[in-house]
Amino acid sequence: MTDIEWFFLGLVLIWVLLVAAHYIRRTSTLLSYLFLPGSIIAGLAALFAGPDALGAMTSLVFGPDAPFSQGIIPEQIKATWHALPGILINVVFASLFLGKIIPGIRAIWRRAAPVVTYGQTIAWGQYVIGFLLAIFILGPVFGMDPMAAALIEIGFEGGHGTAAGLIPVFEEMGFREGADLALGLATVGLVSAIITGTILINWAARTKRLHARATPLDAGAVPEAMAALMENRSADGHRSEEDHPIDPLSFHLGLIGIAIFVGWSILQVLIAAESVMWGRLWGVELMAHVPVFPFAMLGGVLVQIVVSRRWGRHVVDRHLVNRIAGTALDVIIVAALATLSLTVIGDNFLPFMILAVAGIAWNVLGFLFLAPRLIPNDWFENGIPNFGQSMGMTVTGMLLFRMTDPGNRSGGLENFGYKQLLFEPIVGGGLFTASALPLIAQFGAPAMLAVTGSLMLGWLAFGVFVVAPAAK
Repeated sequence: MTDIEWFFLGLVLIWVLLVAAHYIRRTSTLLSYLFLPGSIIAGLAALFAGPDALGAMTSLVFGPDAPFSQGIIPEQIKATWHALPGILINVVFASLFLGKIIPGIRAIWRRAAPVVTYGQTIAWGQYVIGFLLAIFILGPVFGMDPMAAALIEIGFEGGHGTAAGLIPVFEEMGFREGADLALGLATVGLVSAIITGTILINWAARTKRLHARATPLDAGAVPEAMAALMENRSADGHRSEEDHPIDPLSFHLGLIGIAIFVGWSILQVLIAAESVMWGRLWGVELMAHVPVFPFAMLGGVLVQIVVSRRWGRHVVDRHLVNRIAGTALDVIIVAALATLSLTVIGDNFLPFMILAVAGIAWNVLGFLFLAPRLIPNDWFENGIPNFGQSMGMTVTGMLLFRMTDPGNRSGGLENFGYKQLLFEPIVGGGLFTASALPLIAQFGAPAMLAVTGSLMLGWLAFGVFVVAPAAK
């Protein structure tokens, strides 16, 4: 078979796994309550069928030469899966703002300033915790690369998509095991977000800290919230009734392609500028190691502005853009988890657990102690979606919000959406997340601890002393 045939077969196998995961998810009460996406279930199933799980067990029982001692997935398919995340992550990020109304900075800030300061404080704090661990424990005790300091933010705040998209950067920077650890942390964070989030919501309801829901969650609260979320996702945006000279799917894929090309062009300009400026003067090379996807997000913003001004906002169907991005993200997660190295996680189990426990503790304590001080109005309702995102993904945050405030009486859903416009371009998969690894390699962990610590304390002080008093 040719390479393109193996590539097509690899995609077909991913889609088959996704259909099987859809059935498993619908028939499993536990998986439904954990709100594990079907893509994660499919990816874990493919991981089990690989050499580190099924292959290792087969070799242990029947010997290294037995059938399936390397798993049941051909190496040619695994090679295509390995390349998919770094490519398709550009589609996800180029789609983030396509079809969305992009209000002015003042309007966004006026509505979402408290949750922006909370989200930024938590995100930079994840770096601070990571750098402290890398400098004082992970490096001296376990001999880990200083770039391990970025794993909490990449895995928790960034999630599976960001961790998978950064695999080429991890490899280029000589820290390939970091990609596996980041994906493992993303899985731990997602499950922990649902469990701890549900506990926190029950606690808040019982102690009368909720204004939108005055009673504790009943047994059906999680499925109800999931159903409401899915209904909302399917109704998101509106379909354009305008006739298209080409199929609407082709048109929207074309817009995403243009956004990626614009982002790639911006990155090339920055790389060229770097080579003749600070690169030539001080030998500092950062942009050459930064992936395309955060710039694809900026390209999507530019395309959206141009298209909406030239043809109107109705031209881009946000519902269709969501479906394209969702499909790409499903494939990314399955491919990334399927090629995850369990051996790497096993060899670094103690550092992995230290990072996971520290990340969870920071997010929970930050929510309980910082959110009330940074978000003066309905702090729990407005803070819980950001808590969910900081440990899992955006959809996790929306799920927890649905459980907390089913009628959106607090307005937290809009605040959360506005906050993303001032949040995602920088952290949680934005420019700093994408450049964190080369920055650490270039300047070292102590210097980056000073930078991220200053940013965390700056956002915290700004929120407590300026934003929160003004929002009361």
